[in-house]
Amino acid sequence: MRSSGSTRSPRPRPALRLLIVLAGEDHPKACTGRRLLRWGRVQEVPRGGAGSPGPVVLDPHASTPLSGADRELAERGGVLVVDCSWNRLASRGSFPGAGSGDRPRGARRRLPILIATNPQHYGRVAELNTVEALSAAVYILGRPEEAGPLIAGFRGGDEFLEVNRTRLDRYRQAALPADVADAERALFGGT
Repeated sequence: MRSSGSTRSPRPRPALRLLIVLAGEDHPKACTGRRLLRWGRVQEVPRGGAGSPGPVVLDPHASTPLSGADRELAERGGVLVVDCSWNRLASRGSFPGAGSGDRPRGARRRLPILIATNPQHYGRVAELNTVEALSAAVYILGRPEEAGPLIAGFRGGDEFLEVNRTRLDRYRQAALPADVADAERALFGGT
């Protein structure tokens, strides 16, 4: 029996807006952020400018973990990542421009604990490259169907989602930052 046309099918929700600030510190050929940009999967924004409303800014030094509580903000303002060198970030202790007027604006969130599978940091805890970080954020924000296509074509990409599937699923189910912290303790031990 055919539909009378009176019931509407739900409109698919638009993909999350993914933003990037390129610090230019990595080797151009190894830079996953530049590749994401070339492939049209992210939009470049200048330092300090992401528009309004502000995005969720992925910051490894933020105290609050990304959780389901950030979904609405991410759907309105997007998710922003700063593509910079881990070596320089560790020595600097913050993003490029921290403390000055070009620091990215938005709600700062750290990713929960995950394992890197990229060739430069394979097996290291929490040393994700740009595409791993964005893919994890998209997944945790309740859009696992967008995470796979985002990371597709990168060395270690499919493996990243498989290695971290249990963790990503637990974090995605966490409604609040405290729930994410509880999941981290359950998955990785500690107090």
